[in-house]
Amino acid sequence: MKNKSITIQKAQQTVDEWINTHGVRYFSELTNMAILTEEVGEVARIISRTYGDQSFKKSEKDKNLSDELADVLFVVICLANQTGIDLTQAFEKNMKKKTVRDKNRHKSNKKLLK
Repeated sequence: MKNKSITIQKAQQTVDEWINTHGVRYFSELTNMAILTEEVGEVARIISRTYGDQSFKKSEKDKNLSDELADVLFVVICLANQTGIDLTQAFEKNMKKKTVRDKNRHKSNKKLLK
């Protein structure tokens, strides 16, 4: 993938092409949900050891946050593709919802103003 800038739509197409070329078929939605949970756990493990109080085991030293986040994104895209969700539309709608709902919420949060 040479293009450094990729749209969500193109990412969905790329994952679908990869699944159909290399993956045979999508795993079931339930299996992908379990895989997503595993991948998020790997992200949490890296974050807790990098920014939290725990330390890495020797066997964990090669873990890479960007790679693990990309794994999460891949599985999210798989779930969207197999359930017929256009993530571009879903993201735009979600951002509008957040903008209306949280227009002043965070600006008035005393915890964030420290």
